[in-house]
Amino acid sequence: MRSETNPIEFEPKSLRVFHLKPYRPQLNKDHRRFAALVQIVVLAFALVAGGLSTAMADSNDAAIVVDAKTGKTLYSSAPDAHRYPASLTKMMTLYLTFEALSRGRISMDTPVPISRLAASQEPSKLYVPVGSSVTVKQAILSLVTRSANDVAVALSELLGGTEDNFARIMTTKAHALGMSRTTFRNANGLPNRHQMTTARDMARLGIALREHFPQYFHFFSTQAFHYKGHTIGNHNHLLGEVKGVDGIKTGFTSASGFNLVTSVDRDNRKVVAVVMGGTSWRSRDNTMKKLLATYVPKASTRGSSDLIARTAPAPTLAAIELPNHGPRPQFRESTTARVALAYAEPMPEDDFPMPEPRPVIGRQALIRTLQQQEDAIAVPAADPGAQTLPQPDAARETAKIDAMTTGSTIASQSGWVIQIGAMPDHAAAARLLRKAEDAKGAQLASAQPFTVVYGNGDTRMYRARFGGFDGKDDAWSACDRLKKAGFACWASEQ
Repeated sequence: MRSETNPIEFEPKSLRVFHLKPYRPQLNKDHRRFAALVQIVVLAFALVAGGLSTAMADSNDAAIVVDAKTGKTLYSSAPDAHRYPASLTKMMTLYLTFEALSRGRISMDTPVPISRLAASQEPSKLYVPVGSSVTVKQAILSLVTRSANDVAVALSELLGGTEDNFARIMTTKAHALGMSRTTFRNANGLPNRHQMTTARDMARLGIALREHFPQYFHFFSTQAFHYKGHTIGNHNHLLGEVKGVDGIKTGFTSASGFNLVTSVDRDNRKVVAVVMGGTSWRSRDNTMKKLLATYVPKASTRGSSDLIARTAPAPTLAAIELPNHGPRPQFRESTTARVALAYAEPMPEDDFPMPEPRPVIGRQALIRTLQQQEDAIAVPAADPGAQTLPQPDAARETAKIDAMTTGSTIASQSGWVIQIGAMPDHAAAARLLRKAEDAKGAQLASAQPFTVVYGNGDTRMYRARFGGFDGKDDAWSACDRLKKAGFACWASEQ
């Protein structure tokens, strides 16, 4: 009977040897050694190629090193490829926070309320209960160290009213800074497939933070934040480990991989470097260390460090900055970026960047409108204990708009003034002025401190200002000195 398991048994004997014992060429000793050597070389090449491939995908998924003095790109790999920013998003949240601080719209002690939406965010977070608050300073430190998602949303609601509106402001600001391939959809960087950026754009934002807010940039070098008995360390492990590293931000989601933006100030050289898409924080950090070791010595010791143009202030805290009474111009385009931003309404998500301005309202018409609104608000000309500028009868004809907010009018005065803050009561504004005089007394000896009241009821604010400067250069110089002393400051001609 035939076997069903071994059909070879029924084949001719002449074929059995062929099937059971295939022909193999006989190799001599030298041939065997050569074949073994070839196998070893092929295997080694495969391992090295695989390792290089992994390293390239890890360290160079997207990377750039930029000389922060000249703007020259010292190294790049896929610098304009779209990537998810993850918590690098918080760099823009902090940029807008610093801008609001520098313009006196908020102070370091301003409360940041925690809403239900903010408290519901996924970790990493500070776990602040709903209805509680942190100060702006605590919020900044929590974003820099723990990368707190809950506090980032709370800041966005404070500055933009809602997180969605704040995200639109973030995108507008990004495009104004030249970050043309960046779109934001939230304030903390939690996953959103429409929230995209590039390594080059993140480097540009890092440089802008250095250049535009030197008085606040030191926050990025904070290695530990103490909050309610807890010590929170910084996720940026290069701080204190690599000479000259002074920030900026880490980020991670499963979709983005491990991201890092690093700023270095060493040996009179400044660079900002970005690594995106690392497979682990260790490999990301190691890649960054190698890039810094290679390219910091190649950076220039000369340059202006004035690479990113300053832009008009974002329309944050619009409820405070805009008058509550009288006709309100509809935002389309405007005669100036300041007026456009002051009256900005939320724009459709795909309308970025902002269109080129075309006049729809004249400046004098705007002045007259705001003067009518001032009359309707009936702000007291003089608050008890407040110093205000004298207002002659003819002042109404020569009044000028406050250049920074377009939300109030002030009496005419020749020359330049500087503002260092806006406080909810006169005593606080007066204390701020005295503090500035104590810190920079000799340099402000010829300046006249005064306050300007605007708003009504709960929205009343007191602007803390100095006047009597000898032109633009004198006012700007005073502002620069005050910023170095830790004060917010801006200058305007009156």
